[in-house]
Amino acid sequence: MSQGHVAGESVRPNERFAVPVVLRKLLGMVALIGVLVVAVPAAVFAGDTAPGDLDRRIESALDNQPPASRRVALVVDWLGEPVGLALSIAVVAALCVICGQYRLAVLAVAGTLLVGATTTLLKAVIDRRIYGEFQSYPSGHTAVLVALGFVVALLMVNHLGTRQVAGLLIVISAVVIAGTGMAWAQVALGAHYPTDTLGGFGAALAVMPVVAWLIDWAAGSRHTLGHRSSRHS
Repeated sequence: MSQGHVAGESVRPNERFAVPVVLRKLLGMVALIGVLVVAVPAAVFAGDTAPGDLDRRIESALDNQPPASRRVALVVDWLGEPVGLALSIAVVAALCVICGQYRLAVLAVAGTLLVGATTTLLKAVIDRRIYGEFQSYPSGHTAVLVALGFVVALLMVNHLGTRQVAGLLIVISAVVIAGTGMAWAQVALGAHYPTDTLGGFGAALAVMPVVAWLIDWAAGSRHTLGHRSSRHS
């Protein structure tokens, strides 16, 4: 199926979709899994203030790390702070523009910001607290880095023209690397329980495919309307 015409879209020949054609159905499954990943722990830990058994085991495994690891964790954590996140979004969006992937540039900005807003809303609704004070589920830092990893993965899939299985492996690898790095930093710094970071993974994977589809739909609808208008003028 050509990228010039998919699901009723009429686009310019050099237009690149945000969602690669080979991944359209699979990313629907990814979004559904994301919903489950964020919803199940939310139901378990809503209104709670203590770590679960899994949290304790992971935190115990991360004890006694070398002092230098904290400095690394602080650097990684900075990528999810306002200035660091803004810079990260700008770099990924610029890379998309350089590669001619303008829809993915929009996804890098709009999708990542929406993921951040979603985690903020979910924190208020779920109201899980760490240290009995700070709302912690899901981890916004983890979610936004997973979101950016997702965009980079789609950029690679579109640019390389990979097949379905290879494309899915690229997406999984990118989000796991990006998300695990930030999840480790959040737990190492004591900012989140490990299961908070799992919720961050789920929130990003639930939101990003939907935003990408909406970007493709909006762009396709605009081009279709423009094409019809030019034919009747």
